[in-house]
Amino acid sequence: MMPGQDIEVWYNADGFAQFVDFCGEAMSIKVYMLPLGPLQTNCFVIGDMASSDAIIIDPSDQADQIMELVEREGLTVRYILATHAHFDHVMAAKAVREATGAPLWLHQDEIEQLRHMKSIAARFGLTAPAPAEHDDTLAEGDVIEVGAIRLETLYTPGHSPGHVSFALRSEQVVFSGDCLFLGSTGRTDLPGGDYDTLMRSIFDKLLPLGDDYTVCPGHGPTTTIGHERATNPVLLGWGGQL
Repeated sequence: MMPGQDIEVWYNADGFAQFVDFCGEAMSIKVYMLPLGPLQTNCFVIGDMASSDAIIIDPSDQADQIMELVEREGLTVRYILATHAHFDHVMAAKAVREATGAPLWLHQDEIEQLRHMKSIAARFGLTAPAPAEHDDTLAEGDVIEVGAIRLETLYTPGHSPGHVSFALRSEQVVFSGDCLFLGSTGRTDLPGGDYDTLMRSIFDKLLPLGDDYTVCPGHGPTTTIGHERATNPVLLGWGGQL
């Protein structure tokens, strides 16, 4: 566990998926983290084990593995959400959307990237499937709720123009996409990226959540807001913070 973290990251017996397990008196929520695809992009499956409702964040790749987990846990996927539409975060979106019938939501400013993900992936020497159709858009403050799961949308641009994060406030968890990582932050050298915008997203939207929040990022292991506030060299080195 990271310093100050009061949850654990578990691995199931066969190593298929790791998951962060949150259990409270009034609810039982499990968050499964699956690093998938050539860039090992984290896909998160959030399940309310009482109602069997689920939300998928960033269906990155390998839809068969995502669906195997969903079916094995007896979950019904109600929503598919994308923090942003860089190809490595949405390559399984079409297949998962078709398999579950769940709608795909993302920010308005990510739609063009979604539509062109095949050509963008090709520039990196990778092959992407046809993009999914999106069903609705997300904006700051939008709440997605099923069963005991209540996700609040935080607009956190900088890595990409329409990047969003999702706060699961009941469990003090934030899904940060490619905004904030353990010991690092998202890159800003891709089209639509901006370093100062990214830093302000982190300082204005993520750090105020509080030091006890667990950060579930788009790549790499989980961390906490407190750990990143105290040790992240990118955050400590930024000269524009208020």
